[in-house]
Amino acid sequence: MIPLSPDSTADEVLAYLRSIASEENREGMKRYGIKIDRALGISHGVQRDIAKTIKRNHERAFELWASGHTEAQFIASRTADPKRMSIDDARRWAAEFDSWDIVDGVADLFVDTDHWREMIDEFAEDEREFVRRTAFAMMCWATIHRKKEPDATFEAYLPLIEKHATDPRNFVKKGVNWALRTIGKRSLALHAPALALSEKLAASDNKTARWIGKDAVRELSAEKTLERLRAKAAKAKA
Repeated sequence: MIPLSPDSTADEVLAYLRSIASEENREGMKRYGIKIDRALGISHGVQRDIAKTIKRNHERAFELWASGHTEAQFIASRTADPKRMSIDDARRWAAEFDSWDIVDGVADLFVDTDHWREMIDEFAEDEREFVRRTAFAMMCWATIHRKKEPDATFEAYLPLIEKHATDPRNFVKKGVNWALRTIGKRSLALHAPALALSEKLAASDNKTARWIGKDAVRELSAEKTLERLRAKAAKAKA
């Protein structure tokens, strides 16, 4: 049982996190390409359970973020109020990103803010590897979670994906690839333009773009993907 509650202070949450830190888990995180300099070695499942237990508290979330511990920052992203998250707050948090796991976790919060589209455009043009990845992680989460957003919003991101498909940095190219595949799997309407871009990139002379394109073509052309999209379209018409 987690000895915390919605009334727990940031100091109490941090004390609990430190009490369950695991050096073995920290070392294991390296296998997944996670930077462990600021990590305590606590699984995402436990982090999510803590966030559910302590519930939303915007001020406490910022105190947790300020601790610098990766796990505390992930919990901060799950307990901050997206409607109170300013774009300057997001910029400050993004400036501290140093590993793909914290990027992908916090990007999920960013897409619930009122500034998400502005942030995608801005972060995509940022030269910092993990800030740029944030833009494409945000595309993914927005594609999945913003169900009322028209498909046209996401189709409009395909040129941005193409533009940065030549960035060879590992966590950027994987983020670009993830965004392309996720957009293509949102609907039949988006599948065709996403697949067309994937095929174009697959034929590129650029090694990074070619890898992104081939991997996306493989998934978007899979019969399992097409069956799911057809079923989704049929359900929407019913």
